[in-house]
Amino acid sequence: MTMKKHSGRHSRDYDFAVIGSGLAGLTLALRLANYGEVALFAKADLVDGSSFYAQGGIAAVLSPDDSFESHIHDTQVAGAGLCREDAVRFVVERAPEAIRWLIAEGTPFTAHEGRYHLTREGGHSQRRVIHAADATGRVVETTLATKACDHPRIHIFTDHIVIDLVTSAKLGLDGPNRCLGLYALSKKTGTVIAYAARLTALATGGASKAYLYSSNPDTSTGDGISMAWRAGCRVANLEFVQFHPTCLYHPQAKSFLISEAVRGEGGLLLLPDGTRFMPDYDPRAELASRDIVARAIDSEMKRLGLDAVGLDISHKGRDFIVEHFPNIYERCLSFGYDMAHGPIPVVPAAHYTCGGVLTDLRGRTDLGSLYAVGECAYTGLHGANRLASNSLLECLVLGRAAAEDAGARLAASPAAVTLPPWDESRVADADEAVVVSHNWEELRRFMWDYVGIVRTNKRLERALHRVNLLNHEIREYYANFKVSNDLIELRNLVQVAELIIRSAQSRTESRGLHYSRDYPETDTSHPARDTILTPPQYAQATQTPGEHWS
Repeated sequence: MTMKKHSGRHSRDYDFAVIGSGLAGLTLALRLANYGEVALFAKADLVDGSSFYAQGGIAAVLSPDDSFESHIHDTQVAGAGLCREDAVRFVVERAPEAIRWLIAEGTPFTAHEGRYHLTREGGHSQRRVIHAADATGRVVETTLATKACDHPRIHIFTDHIVIDLVTSAKLGLDGPNRCLGLYALSKKTGTVIAYAARLTALATGGASKAYLYSSNPDTSTGDGISMAWRAGCRVANLEFVQFHPTCLYHPQAKSFLISEAVRGEGGLLLLPDGTRFMPDYDPRAELASRDIVARAIDSEMKRLGLDAVGLDISHKGRDFIVEHFPNIYERCLSFGYDMAHGPIPVVPAAHYTCGGVLTDLRGRTDLGSLYAVGECAYTGLHGANRLASNSLLECLVLGRAAAEDAGARLAASPAAVTLPPWDESRVADADEAVVVSHNWEELRRFMWDYVGIVRTNKRLERALHRVNLLNHEIREYYANFKVSNDLIELRNLVQVAELIIRSAQSRTESRGLHYSRDYPETDTSHPARDTILTPPQYAQATQTPGEHWS
């Protein structure tokens, strides 16, 4: 893949700005380029987000033995009563077309006996997960990134972290509040540049790096959720943080994820004495949904004082393992574990943010001219727990829907506004940069201890107290010193951590990924409700996503 330079275009205004270059961002950019000029911002390399590391695959009804109703049912069961049926049906029914688009773009999915191989993962009643061996994310991302690099209308800005959105309200302009563009820090030059856009889309991923142990790359710092909140958008269901049950346990593995498909193909979870324990927790055993498996592992680890449990697929034989999981097999070998000879040690780790910026099914947020797609958004698809391999699917389907809506609205959208330059006249170079790294470590530890797989009222109170102290310190730091990548990410993570804690405090029941010892049962006295938070300065608003668009 040859990276195309963006320097050939001298103006800093575009038809569309896409923040994030995972599957949602690349889908948006490629489809938006049919309508106008696109600026695509990546915090690091073009393919360095969570999508790149996705192993399992993409769920879609592709077999005659499967059905839309079955996929919808499985999604709703996993979502524990909080999925929006219209959102689930919208995504599931558009899944086959999304896969056909990827194939047409050149994605080489794994084939078996003349047809695409479909695997089965936890929570699915059928084999419906299309994949590229055990590195689906890497293959899909690389395929689409190559297309984006070659597209003359897509202008790529790597190593650019977006600091904040620019809104008409912030600039004191008349009329309904809308997004006008963004400020971005070039990590190579250290300069902050304003980029105007007629329509802007957030595709920034989740916030799992708020936790000490995470399967996500370091870029998953909740940037889009935090920026949207500061700009006036509501957020929903942020208490539902998915912990992937099986990440490799090794000091140097940095929580390397062991795909759900390993259990889907027969992998068993074992205690040190070789005893299975999942049948005691759920009749689906190892194929139960992720929240159940993660809590079961957490329970057994605490009950027996274990550092990890075992995941064993050695009974399938080396040839089977190497054929189905070549990358996982080699990575485990590099850490001294042979999957073909016995169990490998695994632990749960923060994996996916099921809540996010509230949007409709066209990706529209509360703020005019701003879209949100992918893990940073909440459409109602995932409810209280995401079904395995529905995440990449959501990026594809909602990416297309948002792009088509934005493309149709472009002609009627106001021209790009000249944005004021970033003001650094009253700030100094940071003299205590170590404070940022120490605050980050403190945040990740207390979020893991107090807002993790099992929660209590007291733990949440302690976490909120600590996050409030960090918020005060970081605001002071942000106001007085030049911005840096670490400071921007920490500011965003602390904001999202506060929203996660406040959302968890407001749910007085256990449901899906939110388990409270103080409220261990699911509240069935009234219909399930979403947790929706509104920024204080917009507390009087009664909008629905997209309502106030011009």
